[in-house]
Formats: sequence, structure tokens, C-alpha cells
Amino acid sequence: MARVHNYYAGPAALPLETLEAARDELLDFQGSGVSVMETSHRSKEYDQVHNETIELIKELMGLGDNFKVLLLQGGASLQFAMVPMNLIGPGQSADYILTGAWSQSAIKEAKIIANARVAATTEKDGVFRSIPKQSDLELDPNAAYCHLTSNNTIFGTQYRQFPDTNGVPLVADMSSDILSREFDPAPFGLIYAGAQKNLGPAGLAIVVIRNDMLEKVNKGLPTFLSYTTHADKNSLFNTPPCFTIYMTNKVLNWIKKRGGVEAMEAENIAKGKLIYGAIDGSNGFYRNNIPHKDRSLMNVVFRLTSEQLEKKFVAEALEASFVGVKGHRSVGGIRVSMYNANGLDSIKDVVDFMNDFAAKNG
Repeated sequence: MARVHNYYAGPAALPLETLEAARDELLDFQGSGVSVMETSHRSKEYDQVHNETIELIKELMGLGDNFKVLLLQGGASLQFAMVPMNLIGPGQSADYILTGAWSQSAIKEAKIIANARVAATTEKDGVFRSIPKQSDLELDPNAAYCHLTSNNTIFGTQYRQFPDTNGVPLVADMSSDILSREFDPAPFGLIYAGAQKNLGPAGLAIVVIRNDMLEKVNKGLPTFLSYTTHADKNSLFNTPPCFTIYMTNKVLNWIKKRGGVEAMEAENIAKGKLIYGAIDGSNGFYRNNIPHKDRSLMNVVFRLTSEQLEKKFVAEALEASFVGVKGHRSVGGIRVSMYNANGLDSIKDVVDFMNDFAAKNG
């Protein structure tokens, strides 16, 4: 069976060699005679996968011993509630920077649990087309944390430089760009990410929490919803999503083998230059209204001159083996999600298709 170019925003493409490795080990994991899906999460075979996954995350993100890595369930959506539940203390509030649908969802959950305020928003008529400038932020110096979404899959914007919060811990949802570029983790009190975009299959949330934040976790929470529970039990308080962690382990090793996050970032920049170059050079046939400094290198969104032409683009793209290019249902248009697993050659192919489509229909 021929593989297609997979541009779905999530669950998203996985590196082919990781899928092939999982296929080869599906019935017999490392000579154990069982699949990793059917062995105990307390077995020595799974224990090695679990702990190596945690160490790889720390290595690839450049985390010191002052951070702990938790492997949890519930995706980023559960973290929308767990973060304020754990980190906003009595009488405290938290700041939220709204740059898209997922940051809106995060503050909605936070307001159910505690006090949360909007420190900045770029929303205009239901659309988010930019990242706030530092001067746009109205930060509370006493906030428990300042929450942001590093990349916005629906609207196609991304932080290139994280804001200065003058010592207030940053909390970030990095579901769609984790391990796609290097950054300094020091200002971050907590980072969380659903695995299904850039790390592995759906079913796993990675939480990176700084030790000083872990010490501030509220007492009296339901056992499963406390970060302390999972930190104390090495993310083995309950049965973890073993197969998703196993696949994430494969992807992390793939990233490391290819040169780590530095190499991923270099390729992602090259991919962005290619596809945005095609958009900007199309004489208006393709339109992207995001300021250049805020354009996402993970989710490229653009419009054509009519919805009818967009439908034709999606249909012909599918015939040419490009799947998942239809924009999110809330905004329409076209979206090419090009996570780490979507290599430079794949982006060259879709750019060739875009140029050919423009030449025929412009």
C-alpha cells in the first residue's frame, strides 16, 4: 500500500520508521514473547520504556534536575483544569494570554475552578491573526502563573519569542510545537502537551513541572488530579497508556537520532520558507493574513480566492495523495500541518502541487 502525505492537525503523521519498528515488535517486544500492549506496566520490559521516555524528554528539552516529567492521560484538555486546580492558591489569580481557541478553552476551565483574568487577547470578530506584543500585556505581578498557548493549530500563529513576565512563572500548552524548536525552559513553571501532534498517538499528555511549582501544589485535591500523586509515583499511580508511551519513546529516539531538537528546528524553518514562499509568491492566488513574525511553522493556513476553488483544491489534493488539508471547520480555508514527521521532501511535493494548481486555476 502506498503511503500518502498526511497533513492532519492531530492525530497527525508519525515517522515511518517508528511505525515499522512498532510493527516488527507488535507480537514480540524485545524477545519477551508478548506485545508491549499486553505486558504489565510493572514489568521490567515496560519499566525500561517508561523511564527511558522520561529521560529522553528531559534530554531533548534540555531540562535540569529541577524539573520532573509526568506521563498522564486526559490530553491537554484535562490539563486545562488540572493546572488551575493545582497551582492557583487561596486568594490568588492567574493570567491568561488568549491567542486562539485552545487558550480560550483553557481560561474557561480555569474560571470554573479559581480566579483567572485575561492579560491580553488578539481576538477580533472571532478571529485570532497575531501574537500579542510585549507592550500589549497587562500582567499581574502577583499572579500564580501566566498561561499561554505556544502554537495555534486553527489560526496558524506561533510564539517566536516568549513574553517576559518579570518572574511570574510561565505555564504553556505546547501540544502542537513541542520539540519542534529550541527554547530556554527556565522561565516555565509548567509545560504540558498532548502527544498526538508532534510526539506520538493520542492518549498521552506530557507534563513538565518545575520542582518549586510542585511544592506549591494545593492540598486536598482528588488523588488522581494532584500533580504530587503522579510525581511521587513516577507516573505509575494507575495503569498508564503503555502503548502510547511506547510509541512516543520511538518518536523521541527518532528525533535524537536525527540530531535532536536543533536539527528539527532547522528543517522546520526550511519547510516554512518553502511553503510561505509559495503563498507569498502566488500574486494573491493564495492568501495568508498572519504577520510574518507570528506565522506558525507547524500549521500553515491560507485561503484561495473563493470557497469553490478551495473545495477544488482539497479534492485535487486528495487525488494527488495529500490528505488532511481542509482547514478547521470553524474557519474554513486550507491548512497544511507540517509537524516534525512531515519532512522537507513532503513539503517540497505539496509546494509543487500548489504551484501547479495555481498555474492551472489562476
